[in-house]
Amino acid sequence: MLFAIGLIVIATAGGAALTYWYDRAAPLAARLCMGCCTGLAALGLVGFFCSLLLGLTPLTLLLSAAVLAAPLALLTKPSFKTQVQADVSATAQQLRRAVLHPKMSAVAYLLFYVLVALMLYSFFDRAVVEQADGIYTGGSNNLGDLPFHFASITSFVYGHNFPPEDPSFAGTSFAYPFIADFVAAMLMRAGTSLRDSMLLHNMVLALSLVGVLHHWTLKLSRNRLAGFLAPVLVLFSGGLGWVMLLREARAGEKGIFQMLWDLQHDYTILPGQAWRWGNSLTTLFITQRSILFGLPIAITIFTQWWLALNPEKVKVEEARKKERAKAPANPWNEEPPRSFLYLFPARPFSTAARRMIAAGVMAGMLLLVHAHTFIMVMGMAGCLALIFFKESWREWAAFFALALLFSVPQMLWVMTGSSVEAKSFIGWHFGWDKAPEANFAVFWLKNTGLFIPLLVAALLWRTSDYLIARRWLVFYLPFTLCFIGPNLVKLAPWPWDNIKVLFYWYVASVPIVAYALARLWEGKWFLKAAMAVVLLTLTAAGALDVWRVASKQIAYQEYETDGVRLAEKIVAQTPPRALILHAPTYNPVVFLTGRRSLLGYTGYIWAHGLDFEPRERDIRNIYTGAYNARELLMKNNVDYVVVTPVERNYMPVNDAFFAQYPLVAEVGAYRLYQVRQP
Repeated sequence: MLFAIGLIVIATAGGAALTYWYDRAAPLAARLCMGCCTGLAALGLVGFFCSLLLGLTPLTLLLSAAVLAAPLALLTKPSFKTQVQADVSATAQQLRRAVLHPKMSAVAYLLFYVLVALMLYSFFDRAVVEQADGIYTGGSNNLGDLPFHFASITSFVYGHNFPPEDPSFAGTSFAYPFIADFVAAMLMRAGTSLRDSMLLHNMVLALSLVGVLHHWTLKLSRNRLAGFLAPVLVLFSGGLGWVMLLREARAGEKGIFQMLWDLQHDYTILPGQAWRWGNSLTTLFITQRSILFGLPIAITIFTQWWLALNPEKVKVEEARKKERAKAPANPWNEEPPRSFLYLFPARPFSTAARRMIAAGVMAGMLLLVHAHTFIMVMGMAGCLALIFFKESWREWAAFFALALLFSVPQMLWVMTGSSVEAKSFIGWHFGWDKAPEANFAVFWLKNTGLFIPLLVAALLWRTSDYLIARRWLVFYLPFTLCFIGPNLVKLAPWPWDNIKVLFYWYVASVPIVAYALARLWEGKWFLKAAMAVVLLTLTAAGALDVWRVASKQIAYQEYETDGVRLAEKIVAQTPPRALILHAPTYNPVVFLTGRRSLLGYTGYIWAHGLDFEPRERDIRNIYTGAYNARELLMKNNVDYVVVTPVERNYMPVNDAFFAQYPLVAEVGAYRLYQVRQP
């Protein structure tokens, strides 16, 4: 466990050290958050490259840690060391004042992050629950996703999955953005359990997200309250589903407070109904771990874009910080001459250029971290580059050059050996996932509540001047495409998956809504009351869903104890690259072993555009002992077959057929047969 924590600390410290090159004015807390998400992404990519050569071994972990620690060598540079010491000293003084001479603002800041950390721990602690009778999940939407992440993580730890095959579709390259699971595998190899590796990774990324979102909102709005409200709006996102709780309390015998301890369903998303938006924590961050990894990196990129496009304000901030810290001038801040050699100056890069260079490197890392985030970031970059081309074409050229330099090799690698059918992804589909709600406006009102009306009001709000400055408005406008596009076109076989793009419109809109709420709070008492009511309506449904998970009201069993024990025997008694046949369901015991799978959950396979039907037919014929079952085993290169209650519930199983093969392991009703000799 200590080694795993050490890897996270080294990655965070290395990433934070590099922020002094591209964001000199950032506070220490923001540096640590930016350094955490970018450092862990770099750790995953470096570790993956080393693993292709050496496997996921202790040597790989040590080499990766050494590479990530390299930026700390900058501490030998006097000017850099002085800046770091000034930041650490300033932060220590602020904490000391908050304890010894507390002010409302300092106490609120500290209390906010303590409460957020406790809430996030209570929530992510329920992602994987180990009990005496098996493995459970407390996530309301995590039942089908969790075993897939188990399969991905264990394929690297136990299955020597290099170069990676899809752990649920053997023989196909792993096109899923797997770096989130690979980092968890590195932590697991460093000494944590499977459960703790996911918990550690989720926690640090979630805290990083809160920090970078807070920092970005402050830079956009220059309003402290808005900075606090933005993470709240994201973490407790939801719509008007809380109305259902009021109706249920009115119709039932229990009061609302009694019902809070026995919530029977989610209030932001319900299958077959018009509630489809969901809550970020319960439907995205706990289930789709890659978006939790990609989102804070994307927000860090957005922050650097914004600051690079507003250089005069940045210079003022840097001057103020230097004066407060009494630090010597940083030679990295010298401005190079403007010429056709601007991209390759003899002297150090300008502040704006360094920000765009850093943003380009971050964007280039995103493809294997979260592909949807990469596509969205590049799309928004293209739009903003066109808008600000005249004043900053050199900076945008540097951004795209580095983003493509890092991403194209990943892109070529992902496409090689992939069986994904792109035609199954794209198609006209109006209204996202609004069925059965016929009215488009009503659908979005139900799912996001007053968020869109308040967003529009904020954009139009004008007294002596518009609430949202023109430059902020222009910067925001491209993000509206993340709302318009997914409401016109489906970008995946399952239309709901468009939320991976829609959510970026929401995140880009949150600082505007947060700023509008903060300005309402600055008004008279009735405006304060209105702000409180609006904030409650925006977050109540999401808070109910998060509370339902964190208060341990949910426990869905993924694996029985006998299944876990059979998985342990499979790891001990079979070769790492063995192909094991099982029922194509979401929770086969094979997913705990890292062994190759002929066909995993067909819903997942279909959602990723893969043709699973031929393999599914073969599996049914094998388990029923059809006339050609032996030939099918040979054709599909199957080494072992599991026969468990999962297979028996999925399809008929011909025990007489499998009796002819050696029984390698047995735990209760769970059996493993060897059908091919090595």
